[in-house]
Amino acid sequence: MTGIPGTMKAVLLSGYDGRRESMTVAEVPVPRPGPGQVLVRMDAAPVNPSDLMFIRGLYGFQKPLPAIPGFEGSGVVVAAGSGVLPRLLLGRRVACAAADPDSAGGTWGEYLAISALRCIRLHRNVELEQGANLLINPLTAWGLLEKVRRGGHGALVQTAAASAVGRMVVKLGIRFSVPTINVVRREEQVELLRREGAEHVLNSAAPEFDEKLAELCHRWAATIGFDAVAGEMSGRVLGAQPAGSTLFVYGALSMEPSRVDPAALIFERKRLEGFWLSVWFGYKSPAEQLRIAGKAQRLLGSDLKTEIRDRIELEELPDALERFAASATGGKVMVLPGRK
Repeated sequence: MTGIPGTMKAVLLSGYDGRRESMTVAEVPVPRPGPGQVLVRMDAAPVNPSDLMFIRGLYGFQKPLPAIPGFEGSGVVVAAGSGVLPRLLLGRRVACAAADPDSAGGTWGEYLAISALRCIRLHRNVELEQGANLLINPLTAWGLLEKVRRGGHGALVQTAAASAVGRMVVKLGIRFSVPTINVVRREEQVELLRREGAEHVLNSAAPEFDEKLAELCHRWAATIGFDAVAGEMSGRVLGAQPAGSTLFVYGALSMEPSRVDPAALIFERKRLEGFWLSVWFGYKSPAEQLRIAGKAQRLLGSDLKTEIRDRIELEELPDALERFAASATGGKVMVLPGRK
């Protein structure tokens, strides 16, 4: 691998306990791409809620330790293993997803060896920082809207509506003429969403929140909902929806189990289900995955644009994670592995 150093800097996770002591920045060997793989020189990688769940051992799988965290990012393919697709990607800018339970690699390092099938070639007009955010939040928002449109629902209700995914859902709802009922937890978030075009925004800390939520859900027939908070919020939202509704839980920002009144499930025929991007996207054919990713890329500058609030180096990340975890709004934190 001519011109590629022998070692690189990376964040290393030694335990799934969420403790600062379990994360270090170290020099490790640069991985070599195997058959069907490419080596990506990482340019940018976001800090997502799924990353925070992963390092606390709360995600859907654990990687072999020590592991490099980071589920998505972008960069340039600088080396290729055997195979047609790896060779086609050589020298190309790509978005890549490192959500592989069998690999200890992640995007919070200077280089990543990954299957070429987990890379999406970026369009010429997509900046690498926006491309780094392509494969989780935009595709999650797209997948949620797909469930609304294919299910013939009159409207949707969502929690954490001021988060990155929530704001994308609002914009896609406007694009596809799907009314959205949006739940936030602070008044400044209400104003933020209204500035971005949301018509129905409720503060869960306000008096009579539950009554107003139920009134809106019934008026607009919000028979589908998306919950990124879990805890008691799952039950409050599902309880406000009309009979026969479904609430999909796709996150756990409260770090608590969803609590739902069993009477709603038994007597009102309501359902509580999970949505995991990896499963939804994994069921698509390769051609369908490329089609969806292409559509999402075309909206990265508008409906699916990621607001970036901070850019940091790898060395800063372990000490800053707790601060980032305290707020899901205000923009994304980007790790820039190649910045000196």
